[in-house]
Amino acid sequence: MIIDVLTLSPEVFESFMKNGIVSRAIDKDILRIRLHNIRDYARNKHNQVDDYAFGGGPGMVMKPEPLYNSISEVLKLGNPCPIVYFTPQGRVLNQNIVKRYNQKERLILLCGQYKEIDQRIRDMLITDEISVGDYVLSGGELPAMTFIDAVTRLIDGVLGDIQSAQTDSHHQILLGAPQYTRPAVFMKNKVPEVLISGNHKEIEKWRHQQSLNITKERRPDLYYAK
Repeated sequence: MIIDVLTLSPEVFESFMKNGIVSRAIDKDILRIRLHNIRDYARNKHNQVDDYAFGGGPGMVMKPEPLYNSISEVLKLGNPCPIVYFTPQGRVLNQNIVKRYNQKERLILLCGQYKEIDQRIRDMLITDEISVGDYVLSGGELPAMTFIDAVTRLIDGVLGDIQSAQTDSHHQILLGAPQYTRPAVFMKNKVPEVLISGNHKEIEKWRHQQSLNITKERRPDLYYAK
């Protein structure tokens, strides 16, 4: 998979790309991330990428020209592909969205900053708008990294055991069951007996029931949608 990231802060991705599963995927040549600085496409005297909003009001808006230029040039680097913009106005990211994008060979991610980006770019070029929650961040870089991490861990060959991802919370709608490891007794707290019984059928039954209980308590919207 190739992911082209358009951002005003490419440096914030450097540590992200050198650690964890993203680094592993890059090292295995399963994933390639190309960073593009939107400011390089401003093509004006001061490389200006923002301006005041028509109609007044607080905050600055990212100008259409640098965004159009950068997206157009990056599109030329490969086959046509989805262009995802991260914004609080987008649909909320979930595992179904992640699984759909996991099947793509190439993606372009646009990280906005300031108040917003010019609406005409959204109308002309953006194919999907995604939010990572009902709150506002200072830019699209953190949402983009969240999105990349979620998509990458589902790529074949990235995780040592793909079943680990397939039993995570949200993968099958329900939240995940509690997990325990050694020692079997920690500060007088014991691991549930069923987990050390060796009875795999009963273990799966217990885990499923725990998932149901936790989902019903914490995310009734998911529980009743299952």
